Amino acid sequence: MVEHVSVRHLAEAMSRGDAHVVDVREGYEYAAGHVPGAVHVPMHLVPLRVGELPRDKDLYLICETGNRSFQVGLYLARQGISSHNVEGGTSAWRWAGGPLSTGSAA
Repeated sequence: MVEHVSVRHLAEAMSRGDAHVVDVREGYEYAAGHVPGAVHVPMHLVPLRVGELPRDKDLYLICETGNRSFQVGLYLARQGISSHNVEGGTSAWRWAGGPLSTGSAA
């Protein structure tokens, strides 16, 4: 199941420590600005890295506008993994004044 959630919902989950954020954008997009603490798993690599996704926290998927992350959520649902798609993506996060980290994934 893919649940659509707002950036406010994501911020609340992050403040409680309940969120595992996965950014599915390309590397250059992630490096330019991402939700702090987001793990970078480009959309095309999700099938190869699905085993790395935690099962002990709620999974929040984010891209730039919410379209790619929704597609990843549909794929994960077919694998039996529930997730939350962040509506409006990083654009909405940025517009709402959410903090951004820069730089590539380690």
